[in-house]
Amino acid sequence: MRRKKGSRAESGNAKPEKMPRKEYEKELERLHGELVSLQQWVVHEGLKVIVVFEGRDGAGKGGSIKAITERVSPRIFRVAALPAPTEREKTQLYMQRYVEHFPAGGEITIFDRSWYNRAGVERVMGFTDKRQVERFLKIVPIFERGIVESGITLIKYWLEVSPEEQTRRLEDRIQDPRKTWKLSPMDLKSYSRWYEYSRARDDMFAATDTNFAPWHVVRSDDKRRARLNLITHLLGQIPYKPQRREKIKLPDREKRGGYRDPDYAFRYVKEMF
Repeated sequence: MRRKKGSRAESGNAKPEKMPRKEYEKELERLHGELVSLQQWVVHEGLKVIVVFEGRDGAGKGGSIKAITERVSPRIFRVAALPAPTEREKTQLYMQRYVEHFPAGGEITIFDRSWYNRAGVERVMGFTDKRQVERFLKIVPIFERGIVESGITLIKYWLEVSPEEQTRRLEDRIQDPRKTWKLSPMDLKSYSRWYEYSRARDDMFAATDTNFAPWHVVRSDDKRRARLNLITHLLGQIPYKPQRREKIKLPDREKRGGYRDPDYAFRYVKEMF
């Protein structure tokens, strides 16, 4: 695995104090405004963008994607979180079902896990053999060069979580009824294979961390800092200019024109609060 200057693959250094919520929300609000500007620029210029999210279970992929998309249009920021392949899809070209979700002009597709499943979970859990993984890793740079040369901006993120923080988050999923849906039997199996995932990640980076499609590693033990750092980095990957906003004034409402309120009782929801 090629390591960037100043990076750490396994988070073992002293952790900064957790970011206060008010500070986080203030910065996130500012960045949401910038994401809206980016959205308008992508539409205006007809850009095509793919953002790939990879990382271990509990690394914070879903929360980061939610932080990016919660204030923008889902018609422009499209999230692709593909389930396990169907029997039909298993007979297709491996990349085929992912290509179907690639963006058209004026769209951003975010992959919550991607074709890299083959180099990660499929390898670690034994769903594919060594030969298929090696072949996949040889093909990916060619595939991604084709993506980039077609005019698509490809941005890849790996969220790096420490083993201690992953344990804390998965235990929280077990205990919190609001989060149990996030926990699957596969998560429990993969949790026990930390170093197998490390080896898979290292091989994946060594083969696919290219100049035209590099991996960007986000330290994610502090979810708030991770989200802000990631969004800030994402905004820096796509040069954009804020679009001029026309002044908007609400038009006058039409006159009643003889309309009368109905004489039947609406079925109002009981006001408990």
